[in-house]
Amino acid sequence: MSEKSESKRIGAKQHKNSGRGTHKGDATWENFTVDFKEVGKSFTVNKDVWAKATTDAIRNGNDPAIIVVIGEGNTKTRLAIIELSLLEQIIEGE
Repeated sequence: MSEKSESKRIGAKQHKNSGRGTHKGDATWENFTVDFKEVGKSFTVNKDVWAKATTDAIRNGNDPAIIVVIGEGNTKTRLAIIELSLLEQIIEGE
């Protein structure tokens, strides 16, 4: 997985050892602790996956985000998963 290239792509600061140290999660971007998931065809979001992202973000004092990169080669789709209430705040702030 190219967490490094995905972090660079959005301007995020990568965490050493993919969050196994003092900073949890894969990277920090703006006010988010980001967990990158790169998959070929699909990715399942469930309560446990979101709970880990949320716990890591809370430990860092940030909001949680999961960035999913679906596809291979030059055909990739990038999605961001954040809490709906946070998305509503972002939209209202415009």
